[in-house]
Amino acid sequence: MRLALREVWTAFRRSPGLSMLSIVMIAFSLFAFGLFGLVAWNIRGALEKAEERVELRAYLVEGTGTEAIGAAVGDIGAFPEVARVDHVTPQQALERARKELSEFKDVWEPEFLPASLEIRLKPGMREPATVEAVARRLQGYPFVDDVRFGEEWVRKFALVRNAVTWAGIVLGTAFALVSIVLVGATIRMTVLSRAKEIAIMRLVGATDAFVRLPFLIDGLLKGVLGGLLALALTWLAPALVRNVISVTFFPAWLAWSGVAVGAALGLLGAGLSVGRQLRRV
Repeated sequence: MRLALREVWTAFRRSPGLSMLSIVMIAFSLFAFGLFGLVAWNIRGALEKAEERVELRAYLVEGTGTEAIGAAVGDIGAFPEVARVDHVTPQQALERARKELSEFKDVWEPEFLPASLEIRLKPGMREPATVEAVARRLQGYPFVDDVRFGEEWVRKFALVRNAVTWAGIVLGTAFALVSIVLVGATIRMTVLSRAKEIAIMRLVGATDAFVRLPFLIDGLLKGVLGGLLALALTWLAPALVRNVISVTFFPAWLAWSGVAVGAALGLLGAGLSVGRQLRRV
């Protein structure tokens, strides 16, 4: 291992420009992937916040007793899809309407709005089919006059979310493949610059593992350095638009996993490139 590290340091001193070029190319390929990931992360967060608005409202028949309402709240709250159930009295509905639509506060009459049950669903239970199934169960209660949940909005939201998810998978895969190609190309330049050295080592009896080790360490270090540089660039990029839009950065575990991906790509690129060169010798 000590000899391998010495070989890595010697190779860096011999061609620092090539080494820095490799690190920068790895960094920019990962930066492009990280920038796309940051956009996807923020879109995902925005969609999750919008999804929290998916709720059902069951309007109750006038004169429904408090005991029946209390029993229904407990029964509906036990549904596996339901996160929370709130009973909204006519007076509470009136106060809310006057607050949210203050320009029409003098129009609302106390007896105009009926009592209702507001049902919020658990994350992962907000698909149109699930919402419709819960709505049908609510309509089975004799004191439920009507159930509203914005059916058209729920369907359109599901279509948008699915489209964004598939677009993210396709574009993310494309960026990942481009990153792997660029990383492999940069490591391959290093391997080709030392092709004669590899041939001499093979002639004097060096094993493939002995030849590979310095290149693997070199690829790993370049991947780590490239990943750290890409992380720094990705962290600085949102500063250009923070005054225009709010941008949330990756959580720590996800940010450092990007550096780990850089290390893995460097190691993979080095292994593939040196393996190809060894087969030619």
